[in-house]
Amino acid sequence: MKPLRVVLADDHTLVRAGLKMLLESMPEIEVVGEASSGMGVLALAEQLQPDLVLMDIAMPTLNGLEATARPLKAWPEIRVLMLSMHQNEEYVRQALRHGASGYLLKDAAPAELDLAIQAIRRGEIWLSPALTKGMLTDYVRHLRGDEPPQGRLTARQREVLQLVAEGRSTKEIARHLDRSVKTVDTHRSQLMKQLDIHDVAGLVRYAVREGLISTNS
Repeated sequence: MKPLRVVLADDHTLVRAGLKMLLESMPEIEVVGEASSGMGVLALAEQLQPDLVLMDIAMPTLNGLEATARPLKAWPEIRVLMLSMHQNEEYVRQALRHGASGYLLKDAAPAELDLAIQAIRRGEIWLSPALTKGMLTDYVRHLRGDEPPQGRLTARQREVLQLVAEGRSTKEIARHLDRSVKTVDTHRSQLMKQLDIHDVAGLVRYAVREGLISTNS
C-alpha cells in the first residue's frame, strides 16, 4: 500500500510538531506539508493535492470549517479529519456538512488518531467516542426544532463573525472578502440581530466561547 500523504493544519507550531512526530511513527504515512492558517491549507491543497488533511478548527483568517469546504469542491478525493479541543455538537455537524470525514478531539489518545486515520482510509466516517452522547442529544434537539442560533448562520456570516472577532475593521473585511463595505455592514448587522448580541465585544466573546477563534493563537 502506498504511503498516505498528509498535510497538517494548525496555527500552533508545537502542536504541528507533535502531530508530525506521532504520524511519522505510524506505518505508511508521509507528512508532505504544514499550514498555519486556513488560507495556507488552500494553497497546499492546490499545490500538493494530499490524501488527507488534519485540520484544526480555530485558525486565523479562514477557519477550518470553511477551509474544508473549498478544496473539496475542486479535489473531492481529499479527505479531512477535523481536530478540535471543543466538544461542540454544532461544530461536529458543521464539519460533516462541509465534507469532513471525521472529527477528533485533541485530547484523544494517540491510538485513537491511528484508528481515525485507518477508518477514513477505508472510506468510513470517524467521530471521537466522547462525542456520541452529545451528538444524540443534538439530533433530538434538531428534531424538536430547537436548533442553536449559530446553526442558522450562513458560511459567509460565520466567516464575517470570525474576522470581526479577530479585530479586523469593516474595510479590511471588505477587502479580504472582495465585497463592499455596505455588504459587510449588512452581514454584521444580521449577525448581531440573529445572535441577539449588540456590540463587537459580545461577538468576540461568542466566537471565543464557540471555538471559532483561539485566545492563545
